[in-house]
Amino acid sequence: MADSVPSIRVVRKLAFLVSLVCLAALTGAERVRASVARARPLLILWAWERPESLRFLKSQQAEIAFLAESIYLDRQPRLRPRMQPLSVSQGTPLIAVVRLEVTPETPREFDIAYTNEVSSWIANAAMLPQVRAMQIDYDAPRSQRGFYRALLEQVRARLPQSMPLSITALGSWCVGDDWLRGLPIDEAVPMLFRMGVDRPNIMHALAAGDDFREPLCRTSVGVSTDEPWPEIAPGRRVYLFNPRRWTETSFETVQRKLTP
Repeated sequence: MADSVPSIRVVRKLAFLVSLVCLAALTGAERVRASVARARPLLILWAWERPESLRFLKSQQAEIAFLAESIYLDRQPRLRPRMQPLSVSQGTPLIAVVRLEVTPETPREFDIAYTNEVSSWIANAAMLPQVRAMQIDYDAPRSQRGFYRALLEQVRARLPQSMPLSITALGSWCVGDDWLRGLPIDEAVPMLFRMGVDRPNIMHALAAGDDFREPLCRTSVGVSTDEPWPEIAPGRRVYLFNPRRWTETSFETVQRKLTP
């Protein structure tokens, strides 16, 4: 019996050491995840429906949010995949963007079958190569907000749990409207260009140091290369629209503009 005591002590000591190793591994994994989060590109280039070659980008410099498909909300929904070539380097993170278009035949109400079909088309874009996130671009009128909420819930359920889901947002949705609250999304990107009559008030509020009322709008911002930018808070993800094709020169120009 006395001979077994050292063995028990050894086993307990080994178990303790193993637990320390496991804890260190978990802590290391947490550190890796935190490091990856900090290293996540803060600059995202929108690549719209035109031939684009972005091979000059290094994977750590920026992400690319490319128009993957457009869905026309006719009496019956109609899918139009991207028709123009997009050239990127292997390893460059991609965000698949799906644009929803209202048409003269858009129904006043959307049934479950209609919503199911549109949500399945959107979710299918997540399977394209190098896609790590999804984004929906839809200027939903007030009468279609119920449909949009139901659609987002279905899309979220169809996507992998770990895949981020974002939407573009009119500036007015972020400053004086609570309808975004509770949507199953990770971010709403305030579109601070082509704003029309809302532009003076929103830009004045941001210049005065105010932030967006809606928390979902406080992690990113959408701007264009051909319009004045607001003051961009540190740490925000910056989505950039360019009315022309992206080039290495135009990319370097926006990089310099974002450098303090």
